[in-house]
Amino acid sequence: MQRKAYVPGVAALLAALLAGCTGSSGGDGTTDDANPGDAGTASVAAQPGKYRTLPEACGVVGQSTLDTLLPGIQQIADADQRARAYEGEATLTYDTDRKVGCRWKVEATDATEYLSVDFERVVSYDNAVSDDSQAQQLFAQTEEKADLPPAATAGATSDVTGSGSASPTSSPTATASGSASPSGSASATPADVQPRVLDDLGDEAFLDDALGGSGSTAQQRKVTVAFRTSNVIVTIEYEEQPTTIGVTPDSKEMQDNARKLASQLAGSLSG
Repeated sequence: MQRKAYVPGVAALLAALLAGCTGSSGGDGTTDDANPGDAGTASVAAQPGKYRTLPEACGVVGQSTLDTLLPGIQQIADADQRARAYEGEATLTYDTDRKVGCRWKVEATDATEYLSVDFERVVSYDNAVSDDSQAQQLFAQTEEKADLPPAATAGATSDVTGSGSASPTSSPTATASGSASPSGSASATPADVQPRVLDDLGDEAFLDDALGGSGSTAQQRKVTVAFRTSNVIVTIEYEEQPTTIGVTPDSKEMQDNARKLASQLAGSLSG
C-alpha cells in the first residue's frame, strides 16, 4: 500500500517540474518554439518605397515643353481656349495618392497632337515584398507587353531615315516599330530609333515606337516612354496624327521630345 501511494506522488512532482521548465521562458504561456519564427519574420520585413506622394500631373509639364511637343497649341487663336489647352485634363482617378495622370489634345491645321503622362505609386501589401520589388515586378510585366525587339535586332543598322517611312523602291514590310522597311527585315530601322530598353533613365526604362496606317492614309505615330524610379512608375504617350495623306511623323524627333520630357518628370518626383 505504501508503494502505490509513493509512485503517484513522484509522478505528480515530475509533471510539475516539467511544466515549470517549459513555461519559464515566458509568462504568457507561449513556448520557445514560437519565438524564433516571430523574430525571423520581423527581421525580413520589407522596407516601404522611397516615394510617399505623387506630383500634380497637369502641373509638371511646363508651357515651353508643351510648345515643343504640341506645336499646334500656339496656333489656337482664342486666348481662353489656348489657356485651357495648356492646362490639360486630369485623368479620372479615385486615389490620387496611388495614381494620377493628365491628357493634352491639340487639333492643328497639319496634325492632331496628343500627350499623356501617368504616375503610379506602387505599394506592396505583402510584408515580405518591398514596394520597390513590387514595382519592379509590375514594370517587368509592362515591358513584356510592349514586346520590344531582341537586342540583336535593335542593334542592326540600315539606310532607313529616322522617320521610319518606306523606300519607294521596295515593297514595305512592318518593322518592330510598325513602320515600313525597304529590305523586308525588322533590322532595317536604325538602332537609335528602334523600340528599346533605355539605360539612362530612372532605375529602368524602355521606349516603344509604333506607326499605324498605310501609305494611302495619314500615318499616326505613337511613342511611349516608361520608366521606374524606386516605387513609382511613369508612362508617357506621345502621338501625332497628320492631316495629310502619306505624311509620316518623324520618329527621331518625337522620341527625342518624349525622352526629354521623361527626364524632366523624373526630376519632378519628391520622396
